[in-house]
Amino acid sequence: MDNIRYDENLNELHIIDQTLLPNEEKELLLNTAEEMYDAIKALKVRGAPAIGICAGYCLYVLSLKLSAASPEQFVSELEKTAAYLNSSRPTAVNLSWALNRMVALAKSASASSVEEIRAFLLKEARAIHNEDIEMCRSISEFGLTLVKDGDGILTHCNAGPLATSRYGTALGPILLGTERGMMFHVFADETRPLLQGARLTSYELYKAGVDVTLICDNMANTVMRKGWINACFVGCDRVAANGDTANKIGTCGVAILAKHYGIPFYVLGPTSTVDLNCKTGADIEIEERDPDEIKTKFYSKPMALEGVKCFNPAFDVTDNELIAGIVTEKGICRPPFSESLAALFK
Repeated sequence: MDNIRYDENLNELHIIDQTLLPNEEKELLLNTAEEMYDAIKALKVRGAPAIGICAGYCLYVLSLKLSAASPEQFVSELEKTAAYLNSSRPTAVNLSWALNRMVALAKSASASSVEEIRAFLLKEARAIHNEDIEMCRSISEFGLTLVKDGDGILTHCNAGPLATSRYGTALGPILLGTERGMMFHVFADETRPLLQGARLTSYELYKAGVDVTLICDNMANTVMRKGWINACFVGCDRVAANGDTANKIGTCGVAILAKHYGIPFYVLGPTSTVDLNCKTGADIEIEERDPDEIKTKFYSKPMALEGVKCFNPAFDVTDNELIAGIVTEKGICRPPFSESLAALFK
């Protein structure tokens, strides 16, 4: 099943509901703006690149419902729709990147008819999707040069095909190498509190025939201390101009441990996650989520008293000094990241 599937004949957008995995593989039809907002907000579709792909198709599908009389009015309504979708999650830059790209195209084509603009939007949504497929393969190729056959790799959260298109980012080198007959021993952090590592990463790797071992987040120190880890591969939701990166909560702790044990820590993601307008990680807005994700989600009974306060940030920021390299589809950036990241866009 494709994690994001647009049916052109029926003008329907389908996603795999990732909140039901690994126990149920079910497609979800997204038809209204509210359904699309909820799908992104509730993590039914998740992973920075996948959110961007989904957002492109979402805006096109919603454009079919706009009853604007003129191209100018159509573009104005499209901007409002994009702003609504963009408010669903603030940290992953791919969401705003894809929506802004779609709106910019509509503005540049405002002299055309409404129907022509819609046709351009569908073409652009497809382009975002196809570009991500190529980017993931390129990232996977570059990432594969950083490990060797038999290596132990630790990963946090989920940055595989479900979070992107094909191969993924952080899981891409592992899956590509496995296709070529290489053997890796992957340790997947379960990634509290939403368990993307347990529910999604171990699911994807196991299905692909990779030797994967699921561990609790606080076991990363133990497997590193035993010498079982040769490299850490993680994805990213936003990369600041200085190389600070935002990823799922707990990523920074992994990077600190890796630094202590002399293990290279790599961040893998497309250039669309690089935000040169964001100077440092301190400028990245960190999404805070429902406290019940800590107290009640995945439990048959609450794990804390109702009155207990919870702090539930979705992401943390890893300082650039902890990162050995940032792997993009254009190559591997090394410190100083302020120079190597800027060079990607020259």
